[in-house]
Amino acid sequence: MATIPHHAMVFVGDGRKALFLRNEGDEKFPNLKAEAVFESQNPATHLQGTDRPGRVGKEMHSGQRSAVEPTDWHDIEEHRFTKQVAAAVELAVRRGTANALLIVAPPRTLAELRTAFHSDVKRHIVAEIAKDLTKLPVWEIEKHVVAAPAASPTP
Repeated sequence: MATIPHHAMVFVGDGRKALFLRNEGDEKFPNLKAEAVFESQNPATHLQGTDRPGRVGKEMHSGQRSAVEPTDWHDIEEHRFTKQVAAAVELAVRRGTANALLIVAPPRTLAELRTAFHSDVKRHIVAEIAKDLTKLPVWEIEKHVVAAPAASPTP
């Protein structure tokens, strides 16, 4: 069961959406309120890239060529968005508005956040939950967060 200290910031995000919630309740009875929402306008890769994949010749004289893997623009945008929200979390920590952090994100995004977070931010993380809750309303996020077993933050 995750414990959310009073006035802690709860970050719920994935590569496309990030919610910054504040616990206005206490540890026993949390009351999450939305403070900020960030959404990335990230269309599918086929809508972002128009060029056909390039081709590379294996040998000069054999005439064989192979396709080059196309760029996944959607994936690149998700990485960029994750770094942006990590910077927003760092700003909240530096301003003193996030003394305790609970991070909720799918495993892949959670791993990216761990590498993107500054060490100052990592010191404020009280728990991590590897789940995607971004599509849920705040009241339902609250139920999931309270019921979820929280992992200690990875150093």
